[in-house]
Amino acid sequence: MTPEEHQKYQARLWIFYAILGAVLMSLAGGLGYRQIIESSEYLEQGKRQIQRRILTPGPRGNMFDRDGRLVVANRPQFSAVVHLSDKSIQKAFRAEWLSLVRDYREKQNRPSNRQLTIQARANVIQSYLDNINLMLGRDEKVDAKSLTRHYETNTYLPFKLIDDLTREEFAILLESEPINSAVDVYVSSVRHYPYESAAAHAIGYVSTSLLEPEEGLPGGDLRTFQSKGIFGRDGIEKYYDEPLQGSMGTEIWIIDVAGNQYKDPVQRKFPQKGTDLHLSIDMDLQLVAEEQFDKYESEGALVAIDLDTVEILAMVSKPDFDLNDTSPRISSETFKTIEEKGGWENKAIRRPYPPGSPFKLVTAIAGLKSEMIDEHTVFECKNHMMVAGTKFVCHSGNHHGPIALRDAIKKSCNIFFYNAALRTGVDLLSQEAIFLGLDKPSGINLPNETRHMIVPTKAYKKKRHGMVWFPGDTANMAIGQGFLFITPLQMALLTGSIARNEVITQPSIIKQSPKQLGNRPAPRPLGLPEELHRAIVEGMEKVVQDGDGTGRFANLRDVNGSRIAGKTGTAQVRRKEGTLEHAWFVAFAPANDPKIALALIVEGKNLDEGHGGGTNAAPIAHYVLRKYFEKHPEDLRPENPVIADVSLP
Repeated sequence: MTPEEHQKYQARLWIFYAILGAVLMSLAGGLGYRQIIESSEYLEQGKRQIQRRILTPGPRGNMFDRDGRLVVANRPQFSAVVHLSDKSIQKAFRAEWLSLVRDYREKQNRPSNRQLTIQARANVIQSYLDNINLMLGRDEKVDAKSLTRHYETNTYLPFKLIDDLTREEFAILLESEPINSAVDVYVSSVRHYPYESAAAHAIGYVSTSLLEPEEGLPGGDLRTFQSKGIFGRDGIEKYYDEPLQGSMGTEIWIIDVAGNQYKDPVQRKFPQKGTDLHLSIDMDLQLVAEEQFDKYESEGALVAIDLDTVEILAMVSKPDFDLNDTSPRISSETFKTIEEKGGWENKAIRRPYPPGSPFKLVTAIAGLKSEMIDEHTVFECKNHMMVAGTKFVCHSGNHHGPIALRDAIKKSCNIFFYNAALRTGVDLLSQEAIFLGLDKPSGINLPNETRHMIVPTKAYKKKRHGMVWFPGDTANMAIGQGFLFITPLQMALLTGSIARNEVITQPSIIKQSPKQLGNRPAPRPLGLPEELHRAIVEGMEKVVQDGDGTGRFANLRDVNGSRIAGKTGTAQVRRKEGTLEHAWFVAFAPANDPKIALALIVEGKNLDEGHGGGTNAAPIAHYVLRKYFEKHPEDLRPENPVIADVSLP
């Protein structure tokens, strides 16, 4: 090779070296970029591929009554579970699938691969369940649909084979299953209600649902699997669901290429128990009230209120249900049974009724405040009166003769209150009812309080019925009939407002701290001068304390100093087939220093059958008030007691 040729060859070689160097530098730069610049991104991708986040619920908070008695708790639920991600289970699934494929190879109408997979899983899990059945003497079957759904959505969580093991069965399995078995015994918590159906509607019930991840939990970018948590669906359980929930726990698992967990969690946050609640309910009063309703299989509602704190002492709604029948789940049969008997509705806050004669107290207040009547005003009761050509009768066909306010309340004289309302006028009567808060929800800390209560006005009738207001409408409204509809809770608040001579609102079913009580909105003055307020209270005392008062069966004849003020009533609901009568009774005590107010309604059962507040409702109040004073004898005020000797029906 000549020098010239060698020089040309050498030049081409250097070009080749330059190209090779550039390629190597490019590769090195790319590798460096991947390792240094993008390494964190690949690490995150790898982490997401090999890590899984598992969420578990925290135990729900307990509930206690105002005296510290446990009314809602968590009890252990013992279950037999199988870990579907276990290697032995996965191996068994594969072997069973191959066996099924061989079995169907020569047959026509061979199932699809998915069908064979579902069947293979069910067969394997059933074989584990058969071993458990043999030990426990059961005959449980695998639900293939539930198994498939669980496997495809929550593979890493245990699948429940049996979720209602007794303690004895739990102990048998705990001793019998090998340590390395894919089958495990599992303890979770479910709601338990020691008082069964007592205060069922106020407490409410729960159901299970998949957890929603909380913000701030570790592993938010990982694929997440969550257990079912317990969520409130009604009552206090629903209204205070968030604090009762507590905080959920989380675990970060490492999985292998087959999707199986192969080491302990790399990160763990234990769940935290929810907040305990202290209810304002007094279970002694609650149980007495429910016992009296149940004694005669009565339906209706009762609300009792502490007048110092405006806290609910008892809330009854009948028919009801055993809360334990709803935990850990409500069966379709249980749901249907409760629904058929009307047991889901909390009538104390959801069912508006015509208020009947207790509304006469509002009529009296409106007349007194407007000065259309005074405590000495007398109207003549001749058994009936004509209003714009229509005959209006007294409630029992009585001829009371000349009658003034106190005796009109005692004897519940319709004629007196027809006249008082007609003299006062519907505008002032409606205005007073609205001022007392009877036209709107109370704002109690419970869900689903109705907004369908009605305090009628001229404008309401025109808009709703397309008709003008007649004097007969005013007469009907005067005695709590016509278009009026009010809930038992509102009636209890009305009674408390009359007791205190100030309008009380916003009751609480949770026991209030001194700070919370200090922050309550101040009550509004009712606006009755003391002597007029005393006239109404004295009339209500005569209802209960006098031997011939309509509410005499509420009298605590053997409790010295128990001056009770009350009002009976019968609310008529007219239907095409006839008239149904509901019995009302409202009361507060002691009359001279009120501490407790209550309202209750007992629904009539049969059309065109007499059903009075004095005989059907007042006796229930008798037992509730007796229990209250047994617990709080310091609240009795013995000055000038009026005690009548009356035998309960």
